[in-house]
Amino acid sequence: MAAEKEQALLKETQQQRRDLQLPALLKRQFQQAAASQNDTLPSNNSQPVLRVMQWNLLAQALSQGDDNFVLCPVEALNWENRKLHVLEEILSYRSTIMCLEEVDHFKYLKDVLSQVGYDGCFFPKPDSPCLYSDVHYGPDGCAVFWKADQVKLEMQKNVILQNDAGKETNQVAVLCHFSHLATQKRFHVAVTHLKSKPPYWQLRHEQGKYLEKVLQESVPQSSPLIVCGDFNAEPSEQVYATFRSSSLGLDSSYRHLTEQLEEPSYTTWKIRGGLKGNKETAHCIDYIWFSTNHFRPVSLLKFPTGEEIGKDRLPSLIYPSDHLSLVVDFMFAD
Repeated sequence: MAAEKEQALLKETQQQRRDLQLPALLKRQFQQAAASQNDTLPSNNSQPVLRVMQWNLLAQALSQGDDNFVLCPVEALNWENRKLHVLEEILSYRSTIMCLEEVDHFKYLKDVLSQVGYDGCFFPKPDSPCLYSDVHYGPDGCAVFWKADQVKLEMQKNVILQNDAGKETNQVAVLCHFSHLATQKRFHVAVTHLKSKPPYWQLRHEQGKYLEKVLQESVPQSSPLIVCGDFNAEPSEQVYATFRSSSLGLDSSYRHLTEQLEEPSYTTWKIRGGLKGNKETAHCIDYIWFSTNHFRPVSLLKFPTGEEIGKDRLPSLIYPSDHLSLVVDFMFAD
């Protein structure tokens, strides 16, 4: 019944988008995970699949202010238009669990998604930049949504990330402890959004170390763990190395798109205006980490090509955020 309601809401959302004469959402396909170190793990097709989405939605207050997306049509940044593509992206993949950042319309999302069986939780930044926009909708923060007929929330822990000096920063994380109803397996999911902009690589490293410490203290070694987030850090940064080398036994799921086990070239691709003209950037900064002893990635949502995204990049009339969503199908390893 929940699946039928979800499909009906998706069709209704698509019809509303057509009524507004908005272009169709950027279409993407799933790809089977490449051969990896996890090939020795069980792959019984009868095992339940846990589908996880990671997505920085792009806060509405920021989309029309400091982010300065100069080539994006104004109508694409209007919330009444954007929200339809946001919902369409979310509903298209029917994820079991969704980890979202830059959420400044949590109540709207929860009210709509509750109609199709999702529950959710939210933790705002202590001093959200959204609140300083001329028009805002409350603070932005991290959110987790889950299908209540598939998983049950056992515990939620909200975390304000600290630096090495023990001082709280303006970035947060949410840690959820779930039980999988079909198998009774217990697992943890965390979502975070680290400090943005290249000069802050050291602070990101300190925030990541603090989060990794919290996970070490909060998640038993026997418990499966997934960590999602906009790390604002490319694979060359120290915070990435912190998670790759963690004793939690984590791997980045999107390395498994290729036989070479390389991260994708980009998870965000945008053009911003500035005093020196427009600047185009494409970076891999979003991740879905998983504990390799407990999960096996079996399929992943592929990224669109530059041609498919379009020359004006993201966001646009065919995609509502400057970040692309990551979606992974996991099987339990035992």
